Amino acid sequence: TNSQPHLRHLLRPHPSQRRLLLPRHPLRPTPLGPLRWRTPLPPLPSAPPDNVDVIPATEFKPICLGAGAAYPTPGQSEDCLYANVWTPANATRESKLPVWVFIQGGGYNALTNYNWNGSEVVERSGYGVVVVNFNYRVGIWGFLADPKGGEDMDLNVGLRDQRGLLEWVRREIIQFGGDPDHVIIHGASAGAGSVAMHLIANGGRDEKLFHGAILESIFFPAQPFVQELGWQFERVLSQTGCEAGSPLQQMECLRGTDVKLLQEVANHAQPFPGRADPPLPIFYWTPCVDGELIEDLPYRLFKAGKSVRVPVMMGTATNEGTVFTPNITHPSEFTTFLTNNYPLLTPPDTSSILTLYTPPVFNTTPPIFNPPNRAPLYGPLATAYGESTFICPQTNVLDYLSVIATDPPSNKLWAYRYNVHDEENTRDGLGVPHLWDAAAIWGPGNINPWDRTGSYRTYNKGVVDRVRGYYFGFVKWLDPNRGRFEGEPEWEGWLGGGDNRTGVKRGEEDRVRRRLLFETEGTRMEVVEGGRGRGVSFGWGWGRGGWSRGSGTTFVSLCDFRWKGQGISGRFGGFFFGAR
Repeated sequence: TNSQPHLRHLLRPHPSQRRLLLPRHPLRPTPLGPLRWRTPLPPLPSAPPDNVDVIPATEFKPICLGAGAAYPTPGQSEDCLYANVWTPANATRESKLPVWVFIQGGGYNALTNYNWNGSEVVERSGYGVVVVNFNYRVGIWGFLADPKGGEDMDLNVGLRDQRGLLEWVRREIIQFGGDPDHVIIHGASAGAGSVAMHLIANGGRDEKLFHGAILESIFFPAQPFVQELGWQFERVLSQTGCEAGSPLQQMECLRGTDVKLLQEVANHAQPFPGRADPPLPIFYWTPCVDGELIEDLPYRLFKAGKSVRVPVMMGTATNEGTVFTPNITHPSEFTTFLTNNYPLLTPPDTSSILTLYTPPVFNTTPPIFNPPNRAPLYGPLATAYGESTFICPQTNVLDYLSVIATDPPSNKLWAYRYNVHDEENTRDGLGVPHLWDAAAIWGPGNINPWDRTGSYRTYNKGVVDRVRGYYFGFVKWLDPNRGRFEGEPEWEGWLGGGDNRTGVKRGEEDRVRRRLLFETEGTRMEVVEGGRGRGVSFGWGWGRGGWSRGSGTTFVSLCDFRWKGQGISGRFGGFFFGAR
């Protein structure tokens, strides 16, 4: 091919496939030294075919340095912008195969879904897709923000790395048999949050970088304005000895600081201002509202319809919070965890939350997760964290997108809940945890180091084909129903009762929210409803108001916004120090 940089016919995991490792993302030069905290530069112009080097891709390249990682750590580096492409060996420029671009997660603080093997996905698709996955900068390297930096640094460079990859795909994926006019972006966890950021990037302007979006266990942390992050930047300056001088001199100092020092003294979780240690916040670094790439709080942009109009598929696991929360017994541990992660919470706030998630509400519908082999408050805390950080954001994004889904060809919405149980997860008190569906999508054995998938080779084996059928339908045809296995149910749109393909029918009485339910025993549609609590309400989670719990209410009312009410958060996706 004439793409630059370029590799081909390497590492054949199957005779009918090839895996191509694209050096430097393929963005170059690498973001080191003076290019730290800068938008990645575009690739060099394509070289003539006879001038292209072929470099053996015999091993995966390093991933980006994560928060808390020791330095040096094998397999991690600041020089990390690499990508992998899996494509059928016989693919040509004329193949025009759908392109499946996967954005990994890790809470914007690390990369935890790196180098997942796409060869089985290509094979099981009938050699009908091209799969791309890649690295992007995280932690201090991807999301350091200086409120006074001006032109001395770029903001949200981790997200800009992702867009740089998408721009390369648009220009060059045809060289690998892909169709630049049929690109699906699929993110897991913070990768799904990143997909949401790309939906609203630049005010929702459609730059034709993608044509469909999959958001798997969407993660939305707080989205602070850059002006609110001065304390974090000043802390980094102090830790590195770069306080002196003008903003330009400070940035020059940081760019000249040894990677080992930056990694060890600054790129790790630390208490938010005014909060004690421990426990430390789970996600210390986050994207910010920079006024450019992310013009405003994401909920405002979605609410205003400033979103790229493409088909969207979203899913969550039943017990999203269980892998993040500690095994706690005492109410003080419950409130300390919340306030250390969400510093705007007040004592009355945490008291209300504790009341909403502890007995006598265990036997309500939907139930509070309460595993018998865990401490008494582990389940309530895991449920509260999972609903606020993952489940309610999905509901709210879908509801906002449904408002603009008036043109069926341009915007279709589907949702699912993954409730496939595993004996090992049950034994460990995890329920159906965060990203448990990933192994069904990629195949057991392909998601190291997350591979805990024995049941997918035995009693949950049938789930893999069912999940993949819908996923392949969406990736290939932007309609999950076109790939479903025989006997599987029609996947109705989010707002069932209208057109099943769009889920849209005007009139509040028709707004019945439906999602597909995956279980070991089978797959079916379910109405998103339920109720919990005793009518107590509090500001929480995704937006400026909050959501309430009360008997007889639908589950979606738990996540509904009260924009004009008094809320705790004032933030899309959580709480952040520095309320306005």
